[in-house]
Amino acid sequence: MDKGVLRRYLDLPQPDDKIMATYVWIDGTEENLRGKTRTIDQEPKSYKDLPWWNFDGSSTGQAEGSNSDIYLKPVAIYNDPFMLGKNKLVMCETYKYNKEPTASNKRFKCEETMKAATDQHPWFGLEQEYTLLDRDGWPFGWPKGGFPHPQGPYYCGVGASQALGRDIEEAHYKACLYAGVNISGTNAEVMPAQWEYQVGPCEGIDAADQLWLSRYLLLRIAEEFGIQVSFNPKPIPGDWNGAGCHCNFSTQTMREPNGIEAIDEAITQLKARHKTHIGVYGRNNELRLTGRHETANINQFNAGIANRGASVRIPRQVGEEKCGYLEDRRPASNCDPYAVTDIIVRTVCLGEKDSDTLNYSTRKAVTDKE
Repeated sequence: MDKGVLRRYLDLPQPDDKIMATYVWIDGTEENLRGKTRTIDQEPKSYKDLPWWNFDGSSTGQAEGSNSDIYLKPVAIYNDPFMLGKNKLVMCETYKYNKEPTASNKRFKCEETMKAATDQHPWFGLEQEYTLLDRDGWPFGWPKGGFPHPQGPYYCGVGASQALGRDIEEAHYKACLYAGVNISGTNAEVMPAQWEYQVGPCEGIDAADQLWLSRYLLLRIAEEFGIQVSFNPKPIPGDWNGAGCHCNFSTQTMREPNGIEAIDEAITQLKARHKTHIGVYGRNNELRLTGRHETANINQFNAGIANRGASVRIPRQVGEEKCGYLEDRRPASNCDPYAVTDIIVRTVCLGEKDSDTLNYSTRKAVTDKE
């Protein structure tokens, strides 16, 4: 479709008292995003200025047809790089008819966890890898029915045969900056047509909010180019790298002098709950965590300085300076960052063990507090 024709209409003046707000949410797959737009009468200064809304949950795998309305609760607001002006993108939580969180709403519990650990100031940097595909499902720029040259020249590569899809990556970078996402970098990855960007550092719940919104931006931008985005952790079988969502994590104590002691203790805690963490680190992650292609084996836990074949890597600079952060390399590219950041904080900051059951507030208590 001719984007020049579309531009004629996007450039039409918009009334000052009419703002487009696109509500974005996670559907019943717990991996895919949905969105729909409404008109509001004034520019919201905060997500709190926006009303709850609803959608047909029977069409998103989140409700039965006989009781299909699901509520959308705004939780974060961003500038809209597609509609521009005062228009907004709104990240939302989903709630059932009785105002209880849906099964796909992992944010509710994550926010409770982050509030409980506020005094430790948990920071996250999330490294989102993804693969660009043609509409036929084959990686973008790969020979049809065939394969490109083996891995080697593509990581941070330059050139028409190395950097496949740079237009999408750069458009996404600028869109994130415009929207207000704290994107901190990007690079071409090891497999051709695979890219990575980083969100953070962000404290608490903001990291996952911003990563989900950045995924929405990426999907929308690729849509305009007629390209698909895959978050499959192993999009192509064989001798090709998979795709992860490495989670860099630190507390205030880790960032202070001699914080390496707190980092070592955190690694011990993570090791003790390895299987539990793997259980929430993404679907089909076993296809990626094989012990090859810069991964650890899914059934084993190991850690090391500058070791990209480890479950948890301590960056070399952190090892030298004796403070900083750790990198959990286990989460898959399709993970829910709410679930990942939640369990890391519960394990490291709140000292939760597999036998523990945290007493989270009920939805009513949160509603009363609001």
